[in-house]
Amino acid sequence: MIESLLPPWPQRSPGLRPVADRLCLQGILYVLHNDIAWHLLPLELRFGSGQTCCRRLDRWQQASVFDQLHRILLAELNAAGELDWSRACVDGSHIRAKRRGTDTSPSPVDRRKTGSKHHSICDGRGTPFKVITTAA
Repeated sequence: MIESLLPPWPQRSPGLRPVADRLCLQGILYVLHNDIAWHLLPLELRFGSGQTCCRRLDRWQQASVFDQLHRILLAELNAAGELDWSRACVDGSHIRAKRRGTDTSPSPVDRRKTGSKHHSICDGRGTPFKVITTAA
C-alpha cells in the first residue's frame, strides 16, 4: 500500500545504490518502536544506516507520503464500518517557545509570546482523523 505512494528515484543517482525502500521503512519503524537514536540502529539488521533511514523518512515526509497513507487508511476503516462517528474528541495544546525562530510566530493566546499550537481530532475509539500543528 505504501509503495505506490513513494516518490520515484532518479534514473541515475550519484553514489551507491540506494537501500531498498522496504528495508528503510523497517529501519524507521525499528527506531520509532524501540525509541532509540538514529545512530544506534544496528547495522547487522541490514536496514541501512540510521542516517540513511532518517534521510529517507525526511524525503517521504516532504512528499506527504504519510498524510496520503493516513487518508487511505481512514477511507478503508470508514468503508469497513470501523470508525465510531457517534462521538468525537477534539483536543488542543499551546506550547510556548523559549526563543524566536522560523517555526514560531506570535501566540494567538498571548501575542507577546511565541509558541506552537497542536490540535487533534479523534473518533469514539481514539482513531486520529487529523492532527494540526501550527506555528503560533
